[in-house]
Amino acid sequence: MKITRIETFMVPPRWLFCRIETDEGVVGWGEPVVEGRAEVVRAAVDVLAEYLIGRDPLRIQDHWQVLSKGGFYRGGPVLSSAVAGIDQALWDIAGKVYGAPVYALLGGALRDEVRVYAWVGGDEPARLTDEVAAQVEAGFTAVKMNATGRTSPIPTLAETAAVVERVAAAREVLGPDRDVAVDLHGRFGPAAARRVLRAIEPLHPLFVEEPLLPEQGHLLSTLVGATSVPVATGERLYGRAEFLPALNAGIAVAQPDLSHAGGISEVHRIASLADTYGVQLAPHCPLGPIALAASLQIAFCTPNFLIQEQSRGIHYNKDADLLSYVVDTDPFRFVAGQASRTALPGLGITVDEDAVRAADRTGHAWRNPVWRHPDGSFAEW
Repeated sequence: MKITRIETFMVPPRWLFCRIETDEGVVGWGEPVVEGRAEVVRAAVDVLAEYLIGRDPLRIQDHWQVLSKGGFYRGGPVLSSAVAGIDQALWDIAGKVYGAPVYALLGGALRDEVRVYAWVGGDEPARLTDEVAAQVEAGFTAVKMNATGRTSPIPTLAETAAVVERVAAAREVLGPDRDVAVDLHGRFGPAAARRVLRAIEPLHPLFVEEPLLPEQGHLLSTLVGATSVPVATGERLYGRAEFLPALNAGIAVAQPDLSHAGGISEVHRIASLADTYGVQLAPHCPLGPIALAASLQIAFCTPNFLIQEQSRGIHYNKDADLLSYVVDTDPFRFVAGQASRTALPGLGITVDEDAVRAADRTGHAWRNPVWRHPDGSFAEW
């Protein structure tokens, strides 16, 4: 079997899909994207495709090594995301060839259901209570929210109190038997993050995500030691080597993204590394159906898996949603906040190719907003 064609598709709201075709008619799909830089990743996939055309798609690990390390300059979000989407597609092909889901090829399932959480925003508090109540009504047992919108690096007493008030409002709706995760998005400085984590400790968040920017990883151990709140990070870390300092710092939850951190191959290795530290895995995935399908394959076969992010109804999805590009929506039917395991081969989904090609003709040019403080200086988004 040989790879004969590699195509990419820019599809709303902000995604990039990759299709790999073989001379035997087997097709695999992946989702290589950096949100806001999809065009750049598309170009990277085109460059990497030069190596893959004419090669055996089943030599996944060899291809991963060459694509990730064959160039003198390595790593970073663009290259790692391009490799990630290609890697997902190759695993999809392998599963279809062998007639097995990817989790079976990785050692077999060890759970039948995967707990997922829903997004409820949180930047603006006005609708937060209603949004949390709606997700509880839909059966979810966990939600994630932003702690704040634009904020000062060292927030005022009022800004800090507003964070506590929002998390408390979510907790009141959720009660003691459901969970809330809180995303700081790297918006606070280190001292402020310590203050905020201590303030919300009594509300018992499942975890606090990205309390520091990834470039401040050398300060993580100080933050972890100052709070009992489980600290989570990893959406902007792209491989095992980048996760190692965070693991050594004592994080509780690792959050690699299947579309950024080298795909199924590398996230599977990151999960094993995290397990040696007693760290749980909660893959980051505010993306499309292919990325989520790949994440679920990892979740079904990973001992230290905790919970899975998914993007149904997320605030980014204005022109299309998680179910817009799949033929069968059952793999993404969440009952009581759980996704059920199927025996479907590969990634376990059927992509609606006609819908994808039609959406690509429109494309998108999604960019994250650029925020500024009242004095005009740059603010973390």
